[in-house]
Amino acid sequence: MRAKRESCCFTGHRPAKLPWRYNEADVRCLRLKQRMADAVETAYEEGYRHFLCGMALGCDLYFCECVLALRERHPDVTVEAAIPCPTQADTWPAAQKERYQNLVAACDFETLVSARYTSSCMQRRDRYMVDHASLLIAAFDGSAGGTRYTVEYAMRRGLAIVDLAIPAE
Repeated sequence: MRAKRESCCFTGHRPAKLPWRYNEADVRCLRLKQRMADAVETAYEEGYRHFLCGMALGCDLYFCECVLALRERHPDVTVEAAIPCPTQADTWPAAQKERYQNLVAACDFETLVSARYTSSCMQRRDRYMVDHASLLIAAFDGSAGGTRYTVEYAMRRGLAIVDLAIPAE
C-alpha cells in the first residue's frame, strides 16, 4: 500500500440522507458524481495515488466507481476497500449487494477493520481511513451522523478536506 502522504479517503451520506434516495438518475446525483470524478482527478494531479473507500451504500459506492474509472486511465492508482465488518452488506437490497461485491472484488486491497459487527465498527473503519490518508473528500450536508464524525475526526487529525456539499431537497 501507498504512503499516507499520497493517500486519499472519502466520506459521504447513505441514500436515506440524500435528497434523491436511491434514484441515481436524478440530476442532483449525476452532478454530485461528476464533482466526485473531478475531485479524484484533481487529487491524482496533486500526487494522490491510493484511495480508501468505506464501501457504505450511497456516496461511498459512487466514490469507489469514480476511483475505479480513474484507475482505468491511470494504472498507478490503487483502491482500498475499508470494510467495517464481514456482514456490512448482508441486509442491503439485492442489486446494491451485488454492486458492493463487484466493487470490492475490483479493488486492489481489502482491509477488514473488525472481525464481527460491533456498535463501533463503522467509526473504527472511518478512523482507519483517516489515519491512513492525508486528504479527505467529503460529500456532506452538515447533518449529524457518521459523515460528520469522519469530517470532524479528519479536521482534528489535520487532513486537507475537499467538501462536495450535498444539495438540499
